[in-house]
Amino acid sequence: MEMHQVRYFLAVARLLNFTRAAEECNVTQPSLTRAIKQLEAELGGDLFRRERPAAQLTELGQRMHPLLQQCHDAAAGARMLASSFKSGEIGALRIALTHSIDLSLLIPHLDQIRRQFNRLEFRFLRGSSQEVGEYLKKGEAELGIAAELSADWDRLDTWPLFTEDFHLVTSKHHPLAGRDSVGFDDLRSEQLLSRNYCEHSERLGRSLRERGIAVDRSHEISSERDLIELLEADIGIAVIPHTSVIPDTLKRTSLDGLDSRRTVNLYGVAGRQRTAVASAVVRMLRGADWQHFLNRTTIG
Repeated sequence: MEMHQVRYFLAVARLLNFTRAAEECNVTQPSLTRAIKQLEAELGGDLFRRERPAAQLTELGQRMHPLLQQCHDAAAGARMLASSFKSGEIGALRIALTHSIDLSLLIPHLDQIRRQFNRLEFRFLRGSSQEVGEYLKKGEAELGIAAELSADWDRLDTWPLFTEDFHLVTSKHHPLAGRDSVGFDDLRSEQLLSRNYCEHSERLGRSLRERGIAVDRSHEISSERDLIELLEADIGIAVIPHTSVIPDTLKRTSLDGLDSRRTVNLYGVAGRQRTAVASAVVRMLRGADWQHFLNRTTIG
């Protein structure tokens, strides 16, 4: 599979017209059609129904579209990194994260960028969802990552990265730790530790309250480090996101019937010029295989 084939496919999928797609890609229509036929032969089926007046994606084309888009975005990000490296551009990546986002989500991508720049500096800012929004507004951060930011500013660019479930976490010595899954009846006599710094905490608390859990009598925690220490001391239990990293001293268990989920988003400022490094990070994170990352983060 060649990248020009992917680019031609995405152009036709967007315009639903082979002639206009060829003009946009600056190639002749026979060349574009031939490249797409070669791609179809490699993938084992038609990607388009060649109808008039507009082409239509086949079922195979619809299934392949997000994968090929991801491939294209990742390649574009890699090219931008390489270009910045050749030009000798050195700078700082300023990124703001809410307290509930684990930095381990970014480590593989940051490590890749760091290897491309000899003197690249990272600046990480932490805060509540409101504070992260302010960092972006004031230009103190180029990018932000959060489960949710206030929607009262219309200049935010928002790109969903992945959606994840919440799980119950206890110490390994807790009576519930040996279970494959637990129900809400099992929690009613337990002391809950509430992650009030999480932008999803109110929604999660409402969901637990509706199922008879005494959220109002929970211990209020202000940081992940404090939460882990209290869990290790067996002072309470907590409901945390799937991607939150926990030590081996704790146990993660499925909570049956919990319908609360959160979507982690990447944020930027619309219309504001970004550095080449920040632009490459946007492409890299949007093109990442987050499902593979979620599958590696198992319950246990």
